Amino acid sequence: MWAKRAGRFGVAQISFCVTLRGQVLGRARVVGFDLSQATVAKYMVRCRRPPSQGWRTFLKNHMQSLVSAAFFVVPTITFRLLFVFVILSHHRRRLIHLAVTANPTTEWTTRQLLEAFPWDSAPRYLLRDRDGCYGQEFHAATGWLGIREVLIAPQSPWQNPYVERLIGTIRRECLDHVIVPNETGLEIVFGILRLDAHSLVSRQGCPDPSCGTASRTRKGGGASRGWRTPSPI
Repeated sequence: MWAKRAGRFGVAQISFCVTLRGQVLGRARVVGFDLSQATVAKYMVRCRRPPSQGWRTFLKNHMQSLVSAAFFVVPTITFRLLFVFVILSHHRRRLIHLAVTANPTTEWTTRQLLEAFPWDSAPRYLLRDRDGCYGQEFHAATGWLGIREVLIAPQSPWQNPYVERLIGTIRRECLDHVIVPNETGLEIVFGILRLDAHSLVSRQGCPDPSCGTASRTRKGGGASRGWRTPSPI
């Protein structure tokens, strides 16, 4: 009855585990024992199920169809807080969208998502946290675009490692060296950051700034020198 195949129970055995609880409960009541479902489930042998993939395995398997979204806060010179919304592609560690606002509402966040993925460019999975700025409208917009939301555990930023690493790089390489006056000033700083990233990839010999590998080589001085792209963010 409980034959194993390759160390796992088959589909028929798993279905038997589910239906056996109700049968035992019914037969016990026929002979006069008034038992609850919790009591029957407590003393039944639990069926083992096939193990699911780990979190690292999920990130690795869906690398090409996965993007991450996150918010981070930037203080201004007048101690106001500006909220920055970032969307990063996991496949090439490419910054897809970056926007700044002082009031991150659900409508504003939804509009940023629609601007980041026009037409048929939407990914399959969107990895994000459980921030209240997303809301029901954001969830509905992901359904329109055919995106499946993957929520990380509460207070677990390590489950969204790539975008958190990007945020750390932006802070260390950019925001730690400037004083932000207001929202417009921060947008100018991020505009310069985008231009620097664009020119850096272009100088490495990549014909398309969005690509991540450069196969072009040149010969100079009798030696062949390959142009390499920088390491991912």
